[in-house]
Amino acid sequence: DTMRRVVRQSKFRHVFGQAVKNDQCYDDIRVSRVTWDSSFCAVNPRFVAIIVDASGGGAFLVLPLHKTGRIDKSYPTVCGHTGPVLDIDWCPHNDQVIASGSEDCTVMVWQIPENGLTLSLTEPVVVLEGHSKRVGIVAWHPTARNVLLSAGCDNAIIIWNVGTGEALINLDDMHVDMIYNVSWNRNGSLICTASKDKKVRVIDPRKQEIVAEKEKTHEGARPMRAIFLADGNIFTTGFSRMSERQLALWNPKNMEEPIALHEMDTSNGVLLPFYDPDTNIIYLCGKGDSSIRYFEITDESPYVHYLNTFSSKEPQRGMGFMPKRGLDVNKCEIARFFKLHERKCEPIIMTVPRKSDLFQDDLYPDTAGPEAALEAEEWFEGKNADPLLISLKHGYIPGKNRDLKVVKKNILDNKPAGNKKGDLINAPKKAADASNSQNDAKLDEILKELKSIKDTISSQDERISKLEQQMAKIAD
Repeated sequence: DTMRRVVRQSKFRHVFGQAVKNDQCYDDIRVSRVTWDSSFCAVNPRFVAIIVDASGGGAFLVLPLHKTGRIDKSYPTVCGHTGPVLDIDWCPHNDQVIASGSEDCTVMVWQIPENGLTLSLTEPVVVLEGHSKRVGIVAWHPTARNVLLSAGCDNAIIIWNVGTGEALINLDDMHVDMIYNVSWNRNGSLICTASKDKKVRVIDPRKQEIVAEKEKTHEGARPMRAIFLADGNIFTTGFSRMSERQLALWNPKNMEEPIALHEMDTSNGVLLPFYDPDTNIIYLCGKGDSSIRYFEITDESPYVHYLNTFSSKEPQRGMGFMPKRGLDVNKCEIARFFKLHERKCEPIIMTVPRKSDLFQDDLYPDTAGPEAALEAEEWFEGKNADPLLISLKHGYIPGKNRDLKVVKKNILDNKPAGNKKGDLINAPKKAADASNSQNDAKLDEILKELKSIKDTISSQDERISKLEQQMAKIAD
């Protein structure tokens, strides 16, 4: 029994990390030099996206995963922002849709062609305008389609219905200081935020109320992070008064004392936590560190169990974290990171050593799949749903993604809105005078013309994608 207390049994004790060979890295990339504590990189089973330096605006690269090696200087980028891009996030329900937040105060949502970019992309599917200062955080809802959260340096959090291009919830009076990060819980009914005022807040966005908060979560002045775990607890990283890096575990139902609090070291890089809800492992990547530490969270003391550290020579500028369905289950791969250096992106593969070649179902419980459990409207009306799970037994085969269509609502159809807190913000103040039939006729005319232009565009789109496929075949 004493032995068992010394060496904890865990199938993840021997997880080891390995960087891929040089020819499987993405080389010659000018990673963004913006001083902002986001991860600068987002990945999914099809693409890796990296925020890059861009003269006269903001841009990010989107590379198909297989496009390794040296990336040509003239490789097309996504470059519609007029200021540096600060954060990017792939839509969990469509592997070709990505959102970006920028210093230009806007959020843009982009549709990436199936085989990647052949020309630079300057036209987003939709531009979301509502922040008055730069937008440093974008995060998709985990289970509802087309619901996107953004947080800006105006200390406001806005939740958008991307399908209509509208801001539906505006939380602009809850934070008095800069928001460091925002995290959705497992079913997307709550968010938690870490802020410069050293508070962690748990917020019900639809009721627009704070349901729990903790002052001085970490005493130090440097940036904190807070993320929801699958069981509803909250994991935070921050600094002590003596500038030691700390990690802590909290129960939002009682935030008085942490469930666990550990001091780590005295480095000054902000710890970015990446969490895998299937295995309950948290990976901590410090910006400017050259290591990834990982911990298993359990419900027995000390609750946060150190597993191991992956170390390398080069410090990391940022980090991407592959969703579970993008991993190679045949190699017992339980995590894959995309580590950004000054000039390249290097995949790092985390594996559990196993002798058998069979599917290891204890390592791969059913995981969140790409189907949304709810539509945006259902979520805004108050429904909740857990992620729809898929088995990885035979690997994950990406399906066909439907195009993101944005249907702007006709403002004239809106009834005059009362000033209830939950109402759509910016609802038109006065309904248009319906008796004005002349306007109606003109509107019909415009709508018809719009429809015919849209039809032309969509048929051209199909033609373009056919030509791209032909090109790809010839190139292969």
